[in-house]
Amino acid sequence: MSYQIKELANGIRIVHQEVTHTRMVHCGFILDIGSRDEEKDQVGLAHFWEHMAFKGTHKRKAFHIINRLDSLGGELNAYTTKEKLCFYSSVLKEHFGKAAELLCDITFNSIFPPKQIEKERQVILEEMAMYQDSPDDSIQDDFDEILFPGHSLGNNILGTEESVRAFRQAHFLDFIQSRMDTSKIVFSVVGNISFKKVLTVVVPFLSAIPSKRSVYRRLPVNGYVPKVTTTYKEITQAHCALGRPTLGLKDPNRYKLFLLNNILGGPSMNSRLNMALREKHGLVYSIESVYQAYTDAGFIGIFYGTEEPSATKARRIVMRELRRIREKKLGTLQLHMAKEQTIGQMAMAEENYPGLMLVYGKTLLDKGYIEPLERIFSLIKSASAEDLQDLAQEVYNEDQFSVLSYLPKPD
Repeated sequence: MSYQIKELANGIRIVHQEVTHTRMVHCGFILDIGSRDEEKDQVGLAHFWEHMAFKGTHKRKAFHIINRLDSLGGELNAYTTKEKLCFYSSVLKEHFGKAAELLCDITFNSIFPPKQIEKERQVILEEMAMYQDSPDDSIQDDFDEILFPGHSLGNNILGTEESVRAFRQAHFLDFIQSRMDTSKIVFSVVGNISFKKVLTVVVPFLSAIPSKRSVYRRLPVNGYVPKVTTTYKEITQAHCALGRPTLGLKDPNRYKLFLLNNILGGPSMNSRLNMALREKHGLVYSIESVYQAYTDAGFIGIFYGTEEPSATKARRIVMRELRRIREKKLGTLQLHMAKEQTIGQMAMAEENYPGLMLVYGKTLLDKGYIEPLERIFSLIKSASAEDLQDLAQEVYNEDQFSVLSYLPKPD
């Protein structure tokens, strides 16, 4: 599939891919702003902004924003990550113009009404309480603090109760003023619409957005020291997180690590960790190994829950699998099957058009170009068993692993 890119005079880029065998168009703004761009007294502000974008602009109230696309059978949504803020929608192709204009309005013209801030503050506090009640979610947030101590990448995207209660209208306006940079914004479109039609519709109102540059620069990551921590909670299972900081998005070994992670504990049921802990020993319902890459850093993490009496055995099996992937080189057939599985999963992800639209925007911001999928496939295919073993010995070094355990409080 081919894509096209156009950069406007104000720095905003438009990326587009036409897909003719669908009735839908998926489009959205991806901003290179996330929770890592917050100061200590701003923790949670980017996520709060995401919520407030739907609560009023210069020409629309909250009801009109919510109803604009819902009444047409479309969807309007947003999310915040450590490095990105995304506002996006999916609509029938005949409603693309309405979706694009609405997205532009909420992205650039939000007014953050004080009364709506008070209402949404309570919603976010409830969201925080929900996450705290879910150990699967909260352990990942707490583990970030261990992996990136004293750095904004270690902060919870939702913020803290104290910070969320403190935000006022001026905080949002000041944050946007200091972080907004039109050269770090992409409007991405994937669906049944031509590039010419996209430009005809969106260029008039995107070109009207004033050019803006930000002098803000992200702080580098440093200061990691492996740490073992145990926390007692009102839970019935033991939960565990193991991992360490590792390769960032621009590291040439990134795709090799992606392949390694897929073998160890990726989404397929035949991953080594799933086969060992669930299928062979029945110790977990699910276990996942995650490789998350940021622009200048990244981390690997293994997350699972098990009955408390089985926690020691489960940890021992995880460590055994880490040693195995470090010490035993993959056989020819094993390596071939692992590559085919990973490539197949990536090809299937390309069929998810809303996801593809967002990936295009994020990749263009992070790399300045979109790497063709065939190029990524070739990099995966070129990885040798020796390459993967060398990388595994470096990345899966247990001496550099941190461990966070949630255990049930004693009676």
